Amino acid sequence: MAKRKRRSPRPSLVEASHPPVVPGLLSPIRRVPAAIKRPPYALTGQPPPSSSSLVRTPEELSAMRRTGAAAAEILLRAGEAARPGVTTDEIDRLVHELSIEAGGYPSPLNYRGFPKSVCTSVNEVICHGIPDSRPLGDGDIVNIDVTLYREGVHGDTSATFLVGDVAAESIMLVEVTLESLDRAIAALGPGAMVRDIGRAIESHAMKHRLGVVREFIGHGVGTEFHSGLQIPHYHDRRLTIPLEYGTTFTIEPMLTLGSPDAAMWDDEWTAVTIDGSRTAQFEHTLVMGENGAERLTVTESGECAHDLVRAAVVSR
Repeated sequence: MAKRKRRSPRPSLVEASHPPVVPGLLSPIRRVPAAIKRPPYALTGQPPPSSSSLVRTPEELSAMRRTGAAAAEILLRAGEAARPGVTTDEIDRLVHELSIEAGGYPSPLNYRGFPKSVCTSVNEVICHGIPDSRPLGDGDIVNIDVTLYREGVHGDTSATFLVGDVAAESIMLVEVTLESLDRAIAALGPGAMVRDIGRAIESHAMKHRLGVVREFIGHGVGTEFHSGLQIPHYHDRRLTIPLEYGTTFTIEPMLTLGSPDAAMWDDEWTAVTIDGSRTAQFEHTLVMGENGAERLTVTESGECAHDLVRAAVVSR
């Protein structure tokens, strides 16, 4: 789940090239068994002020590896379920049940009042789409954003999946967005700074004439869902904040076929491109090591949903 950086949208003259996504009906809020340990905001909906260190202790990092692996497994299963005719509410049910089976709490549930256990963002929805009764259509793309709370830490990861027969332009968008994440991670060698992330993402997006969303950014993550560290996905040379050894954070670029400016639905969660153009997002939770950034949201065997998407892109 992205941390929002407020910015006023500017007008766009680009027309949407597909029917817009419209909200469906919401099912009742899903329950979590009492035995599952909950994050501090689970009952009130309001997280306490950020106060944790950006650098994890060895014990916290071990817990994040295990939790990240479990989150990665859940995202893989959810991605396999993303087929034409499946509703995003069905994906929410699956993620909710898998989170509980893993002994964890689905972090989005009641975070600042979010009503579901996962974010499902279809086509022009940039992020924070609320799962509902709308079935996925042939040719859709859908970002599934899974965060799991377990052992006192969060593991946050997402991928954009191809649903049925997807047009070449949307496949390119998905492929380049995933590449931009990979390039950002590869750019984080010894002495890396926050600005290196945005530079890698924006330069790759610009080569393919894609927009980079600025309103929503990556963030520190660990014992808190969102800590004080902010990770913009665009280049700003002033962001010389060093990424210290042991720092845990997300990178989650959101690229667009048209304008990167955002508008908000009345639900105050669903962010969409202002011109209706499609958008894609990929995300990993990472830790800075001695020689670079390490992905924490991979399964115990080293797999992740991003590999599933790569295979789907190659096969088209």
